[in-house]
Amino acid sequence: MGREQIIRFREKAAVFFRHAGQCVAGVPAKVRILLGLLFIAALLMAMHTAITAKNASLHLKLQHDFRNAQVSVWVDNDLAYSGKITGSIKKRFGLIPTDSAQGNLSQIIPVRSGQRNIRLRIEPDDSAIQEESISGDFSNHTERDLAASARHSGLSMSWQGTGTALVETSANFGWLAQYAGSLFLTITGSIISALVGYAIKELPARLRPSSDSATKPESLPSAELSTD
Repeated sequence: MGREQIIRFREKAAVFFRHAGQCVAGVPAKVRILLGLLFIAALLMAMHTAITAKNASLHLKLQHDFRNAQVSVWVDNDLAYSGKITGSIKKRFGLIPTDSAQGNLSQIIPVRSGQRNIRLRIEPDDSAIQEESISGDFSNHTERDLAASARHSGLSMSWQGTGTALVETSANFGWLAQYAGSLFLTITGSIISALVGYAIKELPARLRPSSDSATKPESLPSAELSTD
């Protein structure tokens, strides 16, 4: 870009900002405040979405020997998955049915990156409830495999593959994301409530002058007739 083009660009930019400033100056102060609050609310919602985005995934691989059971998975005390599992009856020599069953479940669950606590709960129809927890670190845009074995004798879980070594830093970030997200939602809700209250209060006053002005021209002919 040459020197003359740069000078022309600066002149156009100066004219644009001057006209924009004039337009903004002509807007009432209450409207400018309203637009500013809307911008802040949109910014807070965008920040909350970015912080609480589920940018990693958990791949649960469950093997069990139950005919019917309810499976529930919590991630940091938040219910992330719930569903039914069924098992097929085992047959001895491929012909004779037995009392045991066998089934499996493969489920991908979105999670946020960082240190997470995974709690698995199995509620069989014909056996006692089983529950187990395990912690693991999830890197950004990665997937971790969790192998689980649910038998009548008990429930066990183990990670397949290795995770990141930055456990402490990720855990701190997870704590920050949780409370920052709640704070953003609280502030945004307060701003939206204030905007709704302002609109309810000011809208009738804004509409009243326009309705009054609309009725004035109709009264002019009668006024002229009375003067004659």
